[in-house]
Amino acid sequence: MTTTTQQLADEQSKKEFRELLDQYSAALPKVGDIITGTVLSVSKGDVQIDINGVATGVVRGMELVDESGEYSNLKLGDEVSATVLELENERGLFELSFRSAGHKKAWDHLRQLCQSGEIVTVKSVDANKGGLMVVCGNVSGFMPVSQLCPEHYPRIQGGDKNKILEKLKSYTGESFEVKIIDADEQEEKLIVSEKAAWEVRQKDVISSYKVSDNIEGVVTVITDFGAFVEFGQGLEGLVHISEIAWQRIDDPKEFLRSGQKIKAQIIKIEGSKIFLSMKNLIPDPWKNVKDRYAVGQLVKGKVLKVNPFGLFVELDPEIHGLAHVSELSTKTNVDPTTIASQGDMVEFRIVSIEPEEHRLGLSLKAFKEESGISNPATADTQESVEEKTPTETAEPAPEQPTAANDQEI
Repeated sequence: MTTTTQQLADEQSKKEFRELLDQYSAALPKVGDIITGTVLSVSKGDVQIDINGVATGVVRGMELVDESGEYSNLKLGDEVSATVLELENERGLFELSFRSAGHKKAWDHLRQLCQSGEIVTVKSVDANKGGLMVVCGNVSGFMPVSQLCPEHYPRIQGGDKNKILEKLKSYTGESFEVKIIDADEQEEKLIVSEKAAWEVRQKDVISSYKVSDNIEGVVTVITDFGAFVEFGQGLEGLVHISEIAWQRIDDPKEFLRSGQKIKAQIIKIEGSKIFLSMKNLIPDPWKNVKDRYAVGQLVKGKVLKVNPFGLFVELDPEIHGLAHVSELSTKTNVDPTTIASQGDMVEFRIVSIEPEEHRLGLSLKAFKEESGISNPATADTQESVEEKTPTETAEPAPEQPTAANDQEI
């Protein structure tokens, strides 16, 4: 072979070698890449992986932890994915991680579940005053109190935070069917909702009801703002304090008790929320209020509540009125607490009646001006004392005028 021929052969060999080297280099992953390989060996402390027949990698220690849960029972020949941490460790192997790849895979799956709205099962592992700490697969998440379904929502009378926490902690270890409503890998924030899953299951049941339907149910919980009533197939509605009766109510517990059977009317359906009214099933006493009361009429009522803006007064069990602070005295900036107290019987003049608005205005100022009484709330007491004074004191009663004297006068 001539020199020229030999040189050409050498150059061709070098070219082929460079091409092979380029192909080999191209086949090698870089740090941060997620590679796919085949399990070569599995031991307690590490897993060795063949990388495309060109290199061997090892997963060991904490990097064996896999949030996706896919690689908990590996065997020889299984295909796996792992993230490249180092191109060469002290043993000359690629340093790989299931944890990093599994973390990404787990969050990708959670995002898909969030987008699809699929119902999944999570387990409660702890609780704080804001809600439940849960685990979805191997990823930790949180379920706020507001996202619990009616069955599990901790309605504690008085809103005692310690009792609420006690109730939430009682769910530790229990499983819940939920929908994922937020899955943010960057912030590692996973939020789930039992209420959203419950709404899906109850959708057909709720759709069988409509506004104006009458229902019969049982009072389950009484709060400061109303009462929750269970009816139908596990449905629950709220009777707001303003919908219990036509008259003003300060405490629902004065009218209702837990376990009481009631009738109510559906007045609003908002998703899974159902709002009820008891008073809609009772004749409205304000429709004929003008048959009982008239503007200008003098009435006596019981002070139910004293507020900075006036006095709430009960004229009868069904009709309540308001004596606005501007109608309590001719003086300005009057403190209503100096005029009357809760429970006082006071005489007023009716100054307005608005049946459609369920409002009746009262005036103490007008009555004072007419009667000359400085404090009508104590007028009856003062009169009774004055009547009793002559007989209850040791002083002799003054001589009464005779008929003759009357004539002389």
